[in-house]
Amino acid sequence: MKEILPAGLIVSCQALKEEPLYGGNTIPKMAEAARQGGAVGIRANTVRDINAIAGHMKGKLPIIGLIKKNYPDSPVYITPTLKEVKALIGSACDVIALDATLRPRPGGVKLEELVEYLRAHTDKAIMADIATYEEAVNAERLGFDYVSTTMRSYTAETEGVSIPDYAFCKRLVEDIHASTVIAEGGVQSFTDLKRVLDAGIDRVIIGGAITRPQNITSHFVQVFLDNPVFMGKEGA
Repeated sequence: MKEILPAGLIVSCQALKEEPLYGGNTIPKMAEAARQGGAVGIRANTVRDINAIAGHMKGKLPIIGLIKKNYPDSPVYITPTLKEVKALIGSACDVIALDATLRPRPGGVKLEELVEYLRAHTDKAIMADIATYEEAVNAERLGFDYVSTTMRSYTAETEGVSIPDYAFCKRLVEDIHASTVIAEGGVQSFTDLKRVLDAGIDRVIIGGAITRPQNITSHFVQVFLDNPVFMGKEGA
């Protein structure tokens, strides 16, 4: 297994088309800010942003690359088909992340086929974004370098599961040995992070709590709205 990502905080720097930070050189600047803050890696979406970050970083941090693409015949959208896999192989990322859930993929392509193609055509490390224990075990069997809890709570099978799922993280650490376990999803506070680390995981990906200012602002605003001192004063 390849160890590309050191232990520590990995920051997901992404902005979708409908978000205010999309476009321009915002994402590379965000990645640089994360690096200066002590991040040990960056997770990024689209070849454009991956290559822009890499051009700015010049090898200072490893980059996890993915491509989000929706297809009408499948719920899988993180690097779902061979087309996205090939694009990431040609990109400047160091690790390729793809949905490794057991859900049907677009066009009926099998996860095993994508892994085989990756191993035959690149020496980049590969990361499995999983939601369940069975998916983690399957990803380890297929030879993924990293297994990440990215999809937990975001699939039909795990909908409603509270994240971070500390018990789930602990179970993966105890049972997954050939792949390195990474925690991603739901880490919104220092307490959340500490509990994930206490579960035995030493690599954690955080996105929205750091890099989505509209979400961060809304969390603070909600505190105002829920506070009796403020209630009724909005129109003052």
